[in-house]
Amino acid sequence: MAKKRNIIVGQSGGPTSVINSSLAGVYKNAIERGFDKVYGMLHGVQGLLDEQYIDLSTQIHSELDIELLKRTPSAFLGSCRYKLPEIHENREIYEKLFEILNKLDIEAFIYIGGNDSMDTIKKLSDYAIVNGHTQKFLGVPKTIDNDLALTDHTPGFGSAAKYIGASTKEVIRDAEGLTYNKSMITIMEIMGRNAGWLTGATALARQEDCDGPDLIYLPEVPFDLAHFTEKVKDLLKKKASVVIAVSEGIKLEDGRFVCELGISSDYVDAFGHKQLTGTASYLAGYLAAECGCKTRAVELSTLQRSASHMASRVDIDEAFMVGGAAVKAADEGDTGKMVVIDRISDDPYMSATGIYDVHRIANEEKLVPRNWMNKDASYVTEDCIDYVRPLIQGDYQPIMVNGLPRHLVMNKSVVKSAGRRARKKAEE
Repeated sequence: MAKKRNIIVGQSGGPTSVINSSLAGVYKNAIERGFDKVYGMLHGVQGLLDEQYIDLSTQIHSELDIELLKRTPSAFLGSCRYKLPEIHENREIYEKLFEILNKLDIEAFIYIGGNDSMDTIKKLSDYAIVNGHTQKFLGVPKTIDNDLALTDHTPGFGSAAKYIGASTKEVIRDAEGLTYNKSMITIMEIMGRNAGWLTGATALARQEDCDGPDLIYLPEVPFDLAHFTEKVKDLLKKKASVVIAVSEGIKLEDGRFVCELGISSDYVDAFGHKQLTGTASYLAGYLAAECGCKTRAVELSTLQRSASHMASRVDIDEAFMVGGAAVKAADEGDTGKMVVIDRISDDPYMSATGIYDVHRIANEEKLVPRNWMNKDASYVTEDCIDYVRPLIQGDYQPIMVNGLPRHLVMNKSVVKSAGRRARKKAEE
């Protein structure tokens, strides 16, 4: 009997509006390449350790389901933020994972995620090579933060940037209508711990019908509160409505996050990342006292990564493309690699996939270049805007039912069945 050729795919980290398009790309290409089964990890490698997985053919039955999946936000399979230990610290976890992979006749393990997910691919591929396992391990890039090294950009970023650019225009419009005989400052807080790509995307709002935000602050450069206050006061002398965009991760010269100056959370995830929230709220309260005018804080939060109704066609297509490219790479024998997007041209915009050693990507961060910010780092340059603009083009119209988008959702009976099997085995 011929050996079964199965693939398993998982999703990890913060979801995006196009992460499921990559999943659809993996599934469709695996079937077309003759793989027998495509398994999905439920909640990433953490769920796999509990033997939580499903056969994706029980969920995807047609081309329409694939199209729905491409348009469905969040992680269809469920996500996790689970840090694998170093190999020398806990070999038992690795042995358990490979026991599960062997039982399922897995030939290729594909993980869709960001920086921390690529760390998982690196560790698993290293363990496999050292211990003589034959599975191939491939990473598919995903993160709205756009901070993965070696790839021109990451799927998820373009759609988030599109939503942020559109929302910035709408916030500016709203603020302008509320300033008769009075001034108002609006602070928009955008996701971004160490990389300011998303916050820079607010500059997309600067068009013929909109001046865009007045100030933009990224986390790559220390935030000077006194200089910031001076600039805001100068702006208030010239205009009634001032709109400012800040990254959630802006820090003072001494390394403290601005959000820590107010009420902040002590929560830290498995990778040591402190939860950042309240930057805009703190600055709004601070400026209200300093400037003596009305202020408000706008935190886009989860909407930045879940607004699939605003997804970019370029982004959805590229997310699907990199999922398929990972299957192709695994089928051709690659392992310990991540698929990347190479920009071929800007006008017309064209891209292609490449593949790089994950050791050159995991735990590295791609930051906004300093020369893509102005002299005092209070705005981004045209180079930054020109970089982002091609990635927000086009639309994928949602499949509407009763006036709202239809999504592909998990068949819960299959999930419950998988859970019962895992519990029964644990009891034995």
